[in-house]
Amino acid sequence: MRSPHNEPLSSDSVDALPAGKAPPERKCVLTGRHDSRGQLIRLAISPDGLVLPDVMARAPGRGAWLGVSRPELEKALANGKLRGALARAFKGAPLTIPADLADRIEQALRRLVTDRLGIELRAGNMLLGTEKIAQGCRSGAVTFLGHACDAGSDGPNKLAQAWRVGEGAEGSGLKGAILPLDRAALSVALGRDNVVHFALTDPAAAERLKALLQRLMHFLGNETEAANPPSDGAANDDIDTKGE
Repeated sequence: MRSPHNEPLSSDSVDALPAGKAPPERKCVLTGRHDSRGQLIRLAISPDGLVLPDVMARAPGRGAWLGVSRPELEKALANGKLRGALARAFKGAPLTIPADLADRIEQALRRLVTDRLGIELRAGNMLLGTEKIAQGCRSGAVTFLGHACDAGSDGPNKLAQAWRVGEGAEGSGLKGAILPLDRAALSVALGRDNVVHFALTDPAAAERLKALLQRLMHFLGNETEAANPPSDGAANDDIDTKGE
């Protein structure tokens, strides 16, 4: 992807900052609000002028940044405000905005989350299987507790209770996060059968995942749902805990 106006790659890459340095802010082209790059979504254009999501902020050239939710983006697509904003951001370069831009962004953000889950599993930072997770929770080893969006209420509630005990935080309301991924998506991401729950044991791993989840949930327009327990009417938990 490129832009007619050169903007150094390092200026927008989310991975390019020295450790401990706060990322610079960028401005949403639709709202004018400023936020850190990690909270926004970068758009870049391909050599033939196609506007594409650059969620890792690694494509060279000038970028345009979005801080809106999917419903807000779709409205801006429909009423032409996005085209006008991007025309200004890309200095009048010929642009083609795909009708499925919102879908592409959501898919890219989901891929970041599932890829990160796989990385943390391979790095040895994850527990799978309800018994192993419960043991980790009770021992104080868990830094993040996550559940599929189609998990039942019983498993997450029991694991949350074990986590509170391990953290000495009974009565605090500490609980796991409900991800915008069902058990099928989690199973594919982690290469396991029927994954409903998982836990992270490394604080840095938890922060990495939470940052990606926050951006995805903001785009979906339901940031609070990741912290809510599943309803009693959700599907029953039937995860295979053997060897996980």
